This record gives sequence, C-alpha cells and structure tokens, in this order.
Amino acid sequence: MRIFLALLRRELASFFLSWTGYVIIAAVLFLLGFSFVSMLGVLNSEPTPVPITQLIFGTLYFWVVLIPAAAVITMRTFALEKSSGTYETLMTTPTGEARVVLAKFLGALIFFMVTWSPLLGCVLIVRHYTNDPTAFDWGTVGSTYLGILLIGSLYMAIGLFASAITRSQIIAVMISLALGISVFLLSFISARVAGAKGWIAALLSHVTLTEHMRDFCQGVVDTRPLVFYLTTTAFFLLLTLKVVESRRWK
Repeated sequence: MRIFLALLRRELASFFLSWTGYVIIAAVLFLLGFSFVSMLGVLNSEPTPVPITQLIFGTLYFWVVLIPAAAVITMRTFALEKSSGTYETLMTTPTGEARVVLAKFLGALIFFMVTWSPLLGCVLIVRHYTNDPTAFDWGTVGSTYLGILLIGSLYMAIGLFASAITRSQIIAVMISLALGISVFLLSFISARVAGAKGWIAALLSHVTLTEHMRDFCQGVVDTRPLVFYLTTTAFFLLLTLKVVESRRWK
C-alpha cells in the first residue's frame, strides 16, 4: 500500500506541480464558463421545468468539454514516461504493473474530478438567485457528479490505454479522441435503432451515454449504467495492463 500511495502522489504531483495541469484546468474552466453563460441565456429567455443540473450537464457542451479534456489529461501517463526515458526505470522498481496502471488511472481520475468541481459553484449561484427553492436538490447534484465520475472513469481508462500503446503524446491524444468519439457516437446509433428487435439493438440500448447522463442529471441512478461503466472501465484497464506487461517479451 505504501508503494501504491507513493506512485499515486507521483502522478498527482505531475499535474499539480507543473504548468500543464493548470493550463488544462484553465481551459476546462473557460469552456465550462461558456456553457454556463449559455445556460443562463436559456433561463432568462423563458421558464423551464428542467433541473439546473440537466441544463448544465445534459447538453452537447458537456461532451465537447469532457472528451478532449480526458484525452489531454491522460496523454502523458505512459507516453511521456517512454519519451523521457523514465518508463524502464519505473517498471524496474519493486512494483507490479497492476499497481502502476491503477495509480496512473486514479491520479488522472482525481485530477479530472478536480477540474469539474468548480462548476458546483455555478450551480450554487443559480440556486442563490432563483425564486424556486426546489430547483436545487443535493441528491440530484450528487447523482450528477456520480455520472461525471463514472463517465470520466471510462474515458480515463480509454486515454490510459491510448497512452500505453505509443510514446508520442500527440498520437495518444488522437487515439484517445478517436476511441472516445466512437463510443459517444454509439449513443446516436442506439437512438436510431430504438424499438428494433434483436440482440444488437438490445446491446446498443445500454450504450447510450447521453441518456445515461440525462438520467443522472435528473437524479435517477440505475444499476444498468453502473454495471456498464464499471465493466467497460475494467476492460480498458485490463487492456492497458496487458500492453504494459508485454514489455517483458520485447
């Protein structure tokens, strides 16, 4: 456990003790602020029964911020180690590959959640100035951030895998974006085959990321999205572990 915590602190330090991490936070905050201003425009134009969390997180702005941010956060996890020459040193230390992968994953996920935490202040601002006390519910906010955590876990695992198979951070970003956008586009495919019969349509109905996030924003927590995100995250982490272990055969 001590070795794992040391690896985790090392990953967090790579974000918070370098200008790269703060540039990422600034870029994410700028995009989140832009989406927040757009949401205020909707609220000022006409009343809406939609929860505040859904207005902020249930729009396309959320995905425009999330997918590139996940790719940029994870691009350096393994690719930077390989390009800087510290990868072999790290892997020859008395640590297992699984600990390294898990530490890098948790470090990236913690940093990812930190970048999204300031948006809670935007929700509190709207709650302070609204005339409807029921517009803000802590349970809905909790389920919303649970959705961000689960979706972020999936995209962190995808980015980790992309970074593990290359030594170039740019290529890692491109692979992560390609995989992340492909998973996101499955939501539109499943919407087109909604109501169709067959195992393919049934499978696609569980891969609707936009519907999952909409449910989380409304305070609905279903076990099916939980199982989907946990299993897919574990799958990509397993792929990353196999890529890391393959160094033994080279």
